[in-house]
Amino acid sequence: MIDYIKGDIIELTPTETTLENHGIGYRILISLQTYEKLNGNRTATIYIHHYLRDDEELYYGFATKDERELFRLLISVSGIGASTARMMLSSLTSDEIRNAIVAEDINKIKSIKGIGTKSAQRLILELKDKVVKGEGAESNILLASASDSSVEEAVTALVMLGFTKANVNKAVSAVLKEKPSSSLEEIIKLSLKRL
Repeated sequence: MIDYIKGDIIELTPTETTLENHGIGYRILISLQTYEKLNGNRTATIYIHHYLRDDEELYYGFATKDERELFRLLISVSGIGASTARMMLSSLTSDEIRNAIVAEDINKIKSIKGIGTKSAQRLILELKDKVVKGEGAESNILLASASDSSVEEAVTALVMLGFTKANVNKAVSAVLKEKPSSSLEEIIKLSLKRL
């Protein structure tokens, strides 16, 4: 299984890119989020989701592991295919999708082309608990400089305040990178400023 491809960007459009690696050109379908991150670069590392069916083989590519994990979570929902998930990631940012699911914002999800009321409801029903638990997000390894129990307590407290675990993990990681010896209270206060 291919995890990522690193190489030269030969072609780049808002929907796909061709990445050359050791003389082989890989045609990779991308979202608008990924396009925006790749635009202007000569080389890239693209995280791959290999889509294989009886009659087609496609590579879906993402600029971050976080976006790929959300894509995989979205396609796990009945009725949401790879094309629809890519459209979702092109219409909204990963954080906007997660926040809309957690907030049960059907209208925001319905604003995406190809998503109707029933699909939006099914998406929320099947994914809300998973998103709150942090699934579909790159699992950030929080620095162990601060005591592990303080980090766990801070993450739990922030999630209980209504923030998604993915956003909380990013904020807490950033705080610990800047100030590794933060106390529990400092971690929470500084993280809140980032959320």
